[in-house]
Amino acid sequence: MAITDSSLPASSSNPVSFERAPHPGGVFVVTIDNPPVNALGVDVRRGLVAAIEAAEADSAAAAVLIFGAGRNFIAGADIREFGKTPQPPSLPEVCLKIENCTKPVIAAIHGAALGGGLEVALSTHYRIAAPSAKLGLPEVQLGLLPGSGGTQRAPRLIGVKPALELMLSGRHAGAKEALSLGLVDRLGTQADARAEGLAYAQELAAAKAPVRRTREAAGLADADGSRAALEAARADTAKKSRGLFSPMKIIEAVEAALTLPFDEGMALERKLFLQCIDSPQRAGLIHAFFAEREVLKAPETKAAKPRAIESAGIIGGGTMGAGIAVAMLDAGLPVTMIERDEPSLARGRQHVEKVYDGLIGKGRMTPEAKASVMARFSGSTSYDALAQADIVVEAVFEDMGVKKAVFAELDRVCKPGAVLATNTSYLDIDEIAASISRPQDVVGLHFFSPANIMKLLEIVVPAKVSADVVATGFELAKKLKKVPVRAGVCDGFIGNRILAVYRQAADHMMEDGASPYQIDEAVRNFGYPMGPFQVSDLAGGDIGWATRKRKSATRNPKARYVQIADRICERGWFGQKTQRGYYLYPEGARTGVPDPEVLAIIDAERERAGIEPRAFTEEEIMRRYMAAMINEGANVVHQRIALRPLDVDVTFLYGYGFPRHRGGPMKYADTVGLPKVLADIREFAKEDPLFWQPSPLLVELVESGANFDSLNHA
Repeated sequence: MAITDSSLPASSSNPVSFERAPHPGGVFVVTIDNPPVNALGVDVRRGLVAAIEAAEADSAAAAVLIFGAGRNFIAGADIREFGKTPQPPSLPEVCLKIENCTKPVIAAIHGAALGGGLEVALSTHYRIAAPSAKLGLPEVQLGLLPGSGGTQRAPRLIGVKPALELMLSGRHAGAKEALSLGLVDRLGTQADARAEGLAYAQELAAAKAPVRRTREAAGLADADGSRAALEAARADTAKKSRGLFSPMKIIEAVEAALTLPFDEGMALERKLFLQCIDSPQRAGLIHAFFAEREVLKAPETKAAKPRAIESAGIIGGGTMGAGIAVAMLDAGLPVTMIERDEPSLARGRQHVEKVYDGLIGKGRMTPEAKASVMARFSGSTSYDALAQADIVVEAVFEDMGVKKAVFAELDRVCKPGAVLATNTSYLDIDEIAASISRPQDVVGLHFFSPANIMKLLEIVVPAKVSADVVATGFELAKKLKKVPVRAGVCDGFIGNRILAVYRQAADHMMEDGASPYQIDEAVRNFGYPMGPFQVSDLAGGDIGWATRKRKSATRNPKARYVQIADRICERGWFGQKTQRGYYLYPEGARTGVPDPEVLAIIDAERERAGIEPRAFTEEEIMRRYMAAMINEGANVVHQRIALRPLDVDVTFLYGYGFPRHRGGPMKYADTVGLPKVLADIREFAKEDPLFWQPSPLLVELVESGANFDSLNHA
């Protein structure tokens, strides 16, 4: 027997339907159908309230089942509503309505039950999870906290320690883990979550199972253990969160679950949630969330379909080549590695195996699984072994002559339609493509080291490449679980081009009086995991040195050139791999300590350059560092190397450790205000007008009263 709206088709204005199932047991089935992910928009919230009221009014309904149509239960709140005037009912009101229902309410969970979706499930009285279920409270990743009872119900249901771990990490728990934690009561065994949920609900109705309200659960019974877990999380978060706002607010809200009655805890949770909404960090994190989805939309991905990729070749077995090979193997692709001789090939294989051996040592992989993966790896000293490869990536020495020699061989042996990719960080890919007979097949795939771990993949688009080759690059990124950013051809593309400029700004400050250690500390306090001189030591100072020597002939003789890094490299101090660079790394330590000899080199260089050192505040260091980064980012967008400011933001979030809660350098500029950034650049230009030339795009935006974000939607 259908109740009210049940016969209406699902639509954006009517995404919740409900009916009493025509089976014994009187189960009232509520179906959420709000494609693509059943987000909790206002119409879903209203529909859920109406459904619970209808179930209460139906005397023949003995239990209520809530189910999500499609591939998910409820994937969370509708973040498109953030920043807009809230429409009633609020999600906390919906959850309370569900929890207060006088009839048992069961959630049948499949796919995503995340954020508000899990909070809805926590408000039900019983939960069954299909094998596909993933449950989580990932609001921290958007600078928020679970604001609809998650901080109050989850600790009561599963205890403070696991609840905090879920909320502070933002990770997803699978169905089996959810059962072991106590988030769900039963595991389903088949794909039809609705049928299993209905059977479970009928079973509960037949047994006259009581209503079990999560707010009355006993997860906080061990008061001492709960308090200890809370304080441990507080200490750990203070150490790791590097100035993030919402993690401490999550801990404060969970503490309220320990110390306050449920209703008062809910009120505090709401207050803290609204504080997070107002935080600039929330704006930065939400920008990052949308930007990493927008980067997938490139002109070529709209214009063409990707070519098939079933096998891959890698040229070069060094650190980068081996990392790319691991990324390809992890994606399930057969990989053929080419090296110049058998000893080099053996080393390349060892580099690959070392990654998997490390996973085995950490208990994250079995020897059998490693053997299965390595069965897809082969090596050769002959390019002929690549005759059937669908894509080949070269990762050889950063030298144009070497690269061209590799591509000549690929042109000779690879089948028609094979994608030929270079991993160059700086070199002109148009020149590489022009050196062979099929420039339309050549694309840049700039991986970041270590390539099997770093998420960013710059997809560099030379002039003559086919659109379907670029689309293939994006499809490969998806297979490799990487974040792709489209870049044009120039020296350094997006990331390394901008890096070169703000690194120069850091060098100028070092020569003018700030120590490399003070600069690194300021950058870390801003939210980066490492400062620029630590990064140089990690990457190897010889890499930058080689680039500087390559560019020396074309360097503007009037441009300021700081020689401190050259003096350090001339001593053979290349960073961690030589146990000293800007820092000392005694006995191969991973964390460096300041080196008095480096400070002596800096003093000598200041004297040689005739510079009287002055003091810098941390605030001034970051003003200069960020102004250089933003200004060159504007140039990159102005010259169409990056199509949108958000492409620059995602590059720095995923490739350079830019603090996610600030959204990226261009979002940060909008937050500070472009007139302020431009005023800083003009002030610094009084000292060095050649280096501090305002970007035409920055000037244009300030004059028109616009910001960078306006260009993301053009």
